[in-house]
Amino acid sequence: MKGITTLRVGDSVDHYLLIKQSTTGVTTVGKPFMSLVLQDKSGDIEAKLWDTSEEHERLYGAEQIVKVGGEIHDYRGKLQLRVKSIRPVKTDEGIGITDLVPSSEKSKEELMTELTPYLFEMNNPNIQRLTRHLLKKHHQAFTTYPAATRNHHDYASGLIDHVVSMLRLGKALAELYPTLNKDLLYAGIMLHDVGKVIELSGPVATSYTIEGNLLGHISIMVNEIAMAAKELEIEGEEVMLLQHLVLSHHGKEEWGSPKRPMVREAEILHYIDNIDAKMAMLNRALEKTNPGEFTERLFPLENRSFYRPTFD
Repeated sequence: MKGITTLRVGDSVDHYLLIKQSTTGVTTVGKPFMSLVLQDKSGDIEAKLWDTSEEHERLYGAEQIVKVGGEIHDYRGKLQLRVKSIRPVKTDEGIGITDLVPSSEKSKEELMTELTPYLFEMNNPNIQRLTRHLLKKHHQAFTTYPAATRNHHDYASGLIDHVVSMLRLGKALAELYPTLNKDLLYAGIMLHDVGKVIELSGPVATSYTIEGNLLGHISIMVNEIAMAAKELEIEGEEVMLLQHLVLSHHGKEEWGSPKRPMVREAEILHYIDNIDAKMAMLNRALEKTNPGEFTERLFPLENRSFYRPTFD
């Protein structure tokens, strides 16, 4: 059976899907409805349930597996699932959460094997010790969590997949621009999003934790670096610079960074993060687009549609 994200407008749906997100709302005329994000291993799609009740809210919360019938339609330039039937799965149907959760193409072990040599390339002992300490402290979550709830690397082991991809790009740029401090750049790449293991709930039906909503992964990670430095009895400029890289990696205040980049490696980290996230979004959208056609509108990319050329 085709994955839910490989279907086109007009295709019928008769799929087992995992409810990734579930929220309630009220229409302008006061009728309750539910917004669902449904997923299988191919990715996710939005759907609406109309005229809902408390019973619907109980049955169709996040992390529930459902059998859905319906059709794919276009809603304002974005694919959406028009639900015609939905029911919870039965225990004897043999469908589990792991059958429906997307994951990185490479295993977490392969990704960690690729990441490790970058640690040993670090010459600054303070930077290396801090980085190794924090990755070891959060190893289990760092290797299994997604990098986001939506849009990019939003699958099991997406966080480490994102980091390893960024390290490849960072290595190439460091070779082109040897004035870059590789220790600082590599450490910034590895640590910039580790706060997401506290900000997010995990790889299944990912949502924001209380800490995630109130503090955010940037503030969380700045505190983690400070605590690690205290525990390891490390003092010096390296601690402050690593904190700055984390604080500024979104690039602008309006994009969530408390500070703009003010160190060369921080500026480059921001671009590397941006490139890798956007390429992940573009690749996903273009993979499910026929040659000679445009993608659906991509909200994180200024709501633009992208054309897929007819030649490779």
